[in-house]
Amino acid sequence: MGLPMARNLLRAGHKVRGFDLNPQAAEGLQNEALFKRADTAAEALSQADIVILMTPDSNVVDGLLWKHSPALADVLTPSQILIDMGSSDPVRSRDNFDKLAAKGIAFVDAPVSGGVKRAVDGSLSIMIGGELSAVEKIRPVLQSMGKNLVHLGAAGAGHAVKALNNYVSASGLLAVSEALAAAEQFGIDPHLVNQVFNTSTGRNNTTDVKVENFMLSGSFNSGFALALMRKDLQTALGFIERMGTPDQQASACTRTWVDAESALKPGADHTEMYKFIRKAS
Repeated sequence: MGLPMARNLLRAGHKVRGFDLNPQAAEGLQNEALFKRADTAAEALSQADIVILMTPDSNVVDGLLWKHSPALADVLTPSQILIDMGSSDPVRSRDNFDKLAAKGIAFVDAPVSGGVKRAVDGSLSIMIGGELSAVEKIRPVLQSMGKNLVHLGAAGAGHAVKALNNYVSASGLLAVSEALAAAEQFGIDPHLVNQVFNTSTGRNNTTDVKVENFMLSGSFNSGFALALMRKDLQTALGFIERMGTPDQQASACTRTWVDAESALKPGADHTEMYKFIRKAS
């Protein structure tokens, strides 16, 4: 996700300095005049107005901010704004907001949804949490990467809604997988079943984007790992539990994704849930 997002920043005329633990990650940007590869995370944020983290989870974010040597929280200055655009835990994001605010540093959580395809064409949905003054300053940068920008409230709100969105998405994919497997067991062509779903009330992101392209095709290469979906589900479940609201479906859905990850090969794509359900059938 980070590579196409960086490319869209460059297309919008922003200077970008990027760092990744994998040095090959930036190879696709080497010919971009406004891009410079950094050798360390601290070097990447040097002289930057806006610092964007696009990492898998809060463990990585917290490690960079507070445990890395040097810790980025000690390198950041009050003139910079830090944006966490990965899928982090909302409670830990709110904690990072508070700790950085004590240093005079603005923190905004702005996770994205839309997958690699929408990261490439710059049409991501971006869910934003943080103080309005900081959000308005970074809005032009976010608009370079997304089309649907919603400021949801205080710090952590963006990450909360991101986790809940992925819960709804994962529930839909699981439901579609179970429905297709049952129809196929009855002798109905799953391609025709999905065609009906897409012209009926069962239509969702899975039926519209994933069934034909990644599931029934057998390619299972959507670009989003099953392990990351499982992680986001556990984040959503933990959030729902902390809110004290009903969690029966979230619990059952999460258990199935945990079981699928255990049964499938390491690095499995999240659309391989369909493979797991068919095998269980």
